[in-house]
Amino acid sequence: MDTLTHALSGALLGRVLARPASAGTPPLHAAQAMAVGAVAAAFPDIDIVLGYASEIAYLRGHRGVTHSVLLAPLWALLLAVMMSRIGRLRRGGAPPWRAFYPVALGGLLIHIAGDFITQFGTMLLAPFSDRRFALGTTFIIDLVFSGILLGGLLASAIWRRSRVPAALALVAVAGWVGVGWVGRSEALAAGRAYAQAQGLAMLTLDAAPRPASPFNWTVVIFDGRDYHFAHLNTRRSAPMQAGPEDNFIRRYSAPYLPVTQAVWERRAKFGDGEAVALARSVWEAEAFAFYRWFALFPVLDRVEMAAPGGWRCAAFRDLRFEMPARAELPFRYGLCSAEVSGPWRLFKLVGGERRWLDPVGAWAAESK
Repeated sequence: MDTLTHALSGALLGRVLARPASAGTPPLHAAQAMAVGAVAAAFPDIDIVLGYASEIAYLRGHRGVTHSVLLAPLWALLLAVMMSRIGRLRRGGAPPWRAFYPVALGGLLIHIAGDFITQFGTMLLAPFSDRRFALGTTFIIDLVFSGILLGGLLASAIWRRSRVPAALALVAVAGWVGVGWVGRSEALAAGRAYAQAQGLAMLTLDAAPRPASPFNWTVVIFDGRDYHFAHLNTRRSAPMQAGPEDNFIRRYSAPYLPVTQAVWERRAKFGDGEAVALARSVWEAEAFAFYRWFALFPVLDRVEMAAPGGWRCAAFRDLRFEMPARAELPFRYGLCSAEVSGPWRLFKLVGGERRWLDPVGAWAAESK
């Protein structure tokens, strides 16, 4: 999820967790709880600073230690202490850190949950494991999801004395994720039916959520050599027509065809013909280990058997990010070598051109 949506979810949770004073427990007013919840729910995305170190550091570290359920109690303690001390600088002071702690922990956990429902992958067990977990029910930017949260906050502003609007909005968000789960189940069923009809081996069957509708999906089947994939809408009975004058939601949604009319494409993971040997060499190289770990549906993007400068190059992309309306695909990386057995040089494809990266992923001189 985007950071703004995370902050909205944390503020809404904070409103639910606000409490009056009780025996031995200081009050946590709604405004305080919402502020702490919003800050805590935005905090895990502080790992964006890894991008200043290098691209590869960001790729390997994003949704890592700041998104760990194991480390969440420690991060919550840090945030609670920090918020309490900041509050004491204001007139009237602030409650002790113990009052802030439950909201800070809740904000962190709701952020982790918001990322877990997408398909990018979240390292819930970092730093002890770099395995990425993903429910894969929801696109990374979901306007309905964000709209429910915003509506809950607006209702909370109108009925200030009640936490019911905030609680109902959180329940509605959970229900919307459930709708995505239904759409995902239908997409997987469509992929399974296609594989059976075509007699395909089904080593992997998955579905990637897409924008504009919980029923828009890219279904991917891997048979051990080739990927078979289609962009489809599981509830549509006829294609949607959209022109330049239509709103962006309709334009983004139109390419997803009814299941019975879906256009299935085939891509060989390592290409065909003489490209296969070079593609496999790049894929198995130690310098490409980070991409083997990262990519969910890796497929050969392009190969250059005799590039300028004598380079032999192969690059891969991830079908997880391939969408009909997307002009430029992210996360396209490859290796080049001037010799049959290496050494390899890492690059990223940007707009069809190679951008050299040094071994740790920072931009290097763009010499050919």
